[in-house]
Amino acid sequence: MNGRTVLERFPAGGPRGSWPAEEFAQARRLEGQPAEVVMDLATDMFLVIVRGDAATDATA
Repeated sequence: MNGRTVLERFPAGGPRGSWPAEEFAQARRLEGQPAEVVMDLATDMFLVIVRGDAATDATA
């Protein structure tokens, strides 16, 4: 296991000026989850993730 939980996936080719992955991650942070956005180059997707122990806490 890589120590992360993927909360949501967003296509990299979104509309110009739109940041849905960042907006989703911000909403999760406001809920108390340490969400962050990373790029998965293999699938050309932005992933909103929670790393390590926070991933376990987020799903409990």
